[in-house]
Amino acid sequence: MLATTAYIALAAIQFAAAYFAGKPDLADRQRAAQLQPGNAEYRNRIGRYFSLVQDWPSAEENYRAAVALNPHRASYWLDLATSYQFLGNRAAQQVSLEHAISSDAWTPDVAWQAANLYLSAGDTDRAMREFRMVLGNDPYLPPAALQLCWRAKPDVDGLLKDVVPPVSSVYSAFLELLISKEEMGPAATVWARSVELRQPIENRYIFDYVRFLIRKQKVEDALKVWSQSAKLSNLSTYQPSSENLVVNGDFSLPLLNAGFDWLYEKSAHVSLALDSTQAYFGPHSLRISFEGGPIEDAGIRQLIPVEPNTNYEFSAYFRSQNLEGAGGPQFVLDDFYSGASYFTSEPLIGGDTWKQVSGSFLTDGQTKLLEMHLKKTPPGSAIRGKLWIDAVRLAPANHREKPL
Repeated sequence: MLATTAYIALAAIQFAAAYFAGKPDLADRQRAAQLQPGNAEYRNRIGRYFSLVQDWPSAEENYRAAVALNPHRASYWLDLATSYQFLGNRAAQQVSLEHAISSDAWTPDVAWQAANLYLSAGDTDRAMREFRMVLGNDPYLPPAALQLCWRAKPDVDGLLKDVVPPVSSVYSAFLELLISKEEMGPAATVWARSVELRQPIENRYIFDYVRFLIRKQKVEDALKVWSQSAKLSNLSTYQPSSENLVVNGDFSLPLLNAGFDWLYEKSAHVSLALDSTQAYFGPHSLRISFEGGPIEDAGIRQLIPVEPNTNYEFSAYFRSQNLEGAGGPQFVLDDFYSGASYFTSEPLIGGDTWKQVSGSFLTDGQTKLLEMHLKKTPPGSAIRGKLWIDAVRLAPANHREKPL
């Protein structure tokens, strides 16, 4: 009976202590610590109360009591280090951080908190050491960690050597950060190192980088990245050739809406779809359905790198059904940057059977990127009906078109 009574009393004390410890009031937390003075968690909770009210001396006292009761809990040491930071005791903060890391050296969350405390204390080297731990082991924190690393140490070569682990996903997150900060040179360095890793890269990072380079008018670099991506992603079939600079010109592949493949925009008056029932060459054509509203263009385009002072030949096949309205859609090739027009086809109308449109032009000394799209002439007028296009081709004049 005595043993049972003692057990019940002990259980009651533990239950009461846990109840009071879960309360937000200081008095309740102190009561829990009084009921179980050997419980480190209860003393740490009292310390956190004082941290919230910014009573740092009282917080430090209770955090010290917590680590004395349980020196193997990294979070207690981190809380103590935080209190020392606000008290201005850098030496004690350093000791507490080292205890935290030694208590749990392989948990990214511990490394993350330690890195931030080191960084706020001005100890960049130790912060970078912990950030490397975070970058190599946490799938969610790399973007935030890289942001802090770049802010503290904007040295791409140094970060790649000592902080950023050679993992494609982390390199890609680093590339994304540098693009957002318009850092062209560092971004190029990270991309080059990513290629050297020979690890798969998610398409979205490739698309973003190509878009960034095009916006910066670095067309040759963008085309090189697109070519390199053939081996690093599933883009090997989306490469231009000397016989046809148009990517996916026969619409045999899904439209990426990115890079140097077809780009499209949704419209209330136009719908686009790959059509396997109508094709001039290959398994599909592109069906463009005009719903009768006013439009400027069909919402489909492609960016095509070209050489200056070069003769090019363009051709495409089309057929239409019940097209009604003034004028009609036309293939147009413009300089992407200057807007100068190089080629405008005849209106794509009257094609109950497949018909070809073609033409040639000479680029000037500055042109390096063309935009090919389907414009409506006259612009802004309504059109209704269906149009199919297929076998779209652009090539230098000295490359003959292969028979279809």
